[in-house]
Amino acid sequence: MLIENKKIAIIGGGIGGLTLARLLQLKGADVAVYERDLNPEVRVQGSTLDLHEGAGLEAMKRAGLIEEFYKYHRPTASKLRIVDQDLIVKFDDHDEEQSVAENRPEIDRAPLRDILLNALESHTVVWDSQFVGMERYGEGWLLHFKHAVDAYADLVIAADGANSRVRPYLSHLTPIYSGITLVEGNIYDAEKNAPHLFKLANGGKVMAFGAEQFIGYGTKGDGSMMFVASTKILEDDYNKARIDFKDNKQVSQWFKDHFPGWTTVWDEFFVNDNVQFIPRPQYYFALDQHWETQTNLTMIGDAAHRMPPFAGEGANVAMQDAFELAECLTNRKHESLLEALSYFEKDMIRRGAEATQDTLENSDRMHSATALSVMLEFFTHPSGD
Repeated sequence: MLIENKKIAIIGGGIGGLTLARLLQLKGADVAVYERDLNPEVRVQGSTLDLHEGAGLEAMKRAGLIEEFYKYHRPTASKLRIVDQDLIVKFDDHDEEQSVAENRPEIDRAPLRDILLNALESHTVVWDSQFVGMERYGEGWLLHFKHAVDAYADLVIAADGANSRVRPYLSHLTPIYSGITLVEGNIYDAEKNAPHLFKLANGGKVMAFGAEQFIGYGTKGDGSMMFVASTKILEDDYNKARIDFKDNKQVSQWFKDHFPGWTTVWDEFFVNDNVQFIPRPQYYFALDQHWETQTNLTMIGDAAHRMPPFAGEGANVAMQDAFELAECLTNRKHESLLEALSYFEKDMIRRGAEATQDTLENSDRMHSATALSVMLEFFTHPSGD
């Protein structure tokens, strides 16, 4: 096996990195995951994930964790209401026996991460390890962290997300601004702090379209809700705004300025102190990106193919990257690490480009003047019938 007697370092303990660690450990690999979070108790934010056949679900099957996944998946999370900017319901599948999206079962990020963490060997994850740099050392790399001791690895795999600090060691390609910026918020004890919007979701998710803008949100098993409000903004305008997203009053004013035609009920997301905001201008990498394969370094997930979130592909592509890479490293079909990583990267770039194209096209649809009618047609006739 190409990775026999080699130390493997995965930078980033997100869903992609943890999936890869599990799959490699099943093959007997020596793996360490370096994660910047202080400990596993750090609150997991982000949207509920829907896993796809051939991607996220396939990864869980290969990891031997599919039964565990279905213990914690949330069928009601797939239930959907589509509304306009005045919260008038245009589509509702809550009374249907099966949600239109139930073929893509959903799970909150926190329990999915816990499933993966609990499946790893003890001490696999080195917490409080924020990557700051690395240098070549022999045939591998000497890794440096902000709070942890240096570590050596024969093979380094970047799984540290869209703003990867490891990626520049492979590629200096800069991302392209998509024309869309979104503000993500996580609101806790949502039934109390956003009662009208919480009730409308009814345990599922809501998608709202109007004025070439989008607001989407969903409930989570811990009683919180995660939402995004996205709109078309020039990159220069965003950079000049200089909003302090830790100041909720400034964020609330941003929403009023940029979403003037939306009913004031949406203000529930912005007018209390129980919400945390994250600005997310949406970037992607060129569809024809490439880099020179190295024998001791590669990357997966958003680090490799950053893309907007408007097609639900990010986590699924990352999890497929994980099982495709694990397969290349352990299937004994390649004569060298260079050959195995080259094969993996070419396939990964192709798949990532396809997913990026899909999400860019969907982003255009969701932020068009006809978004509401287009999305209603899609969910009413998902197969085009």
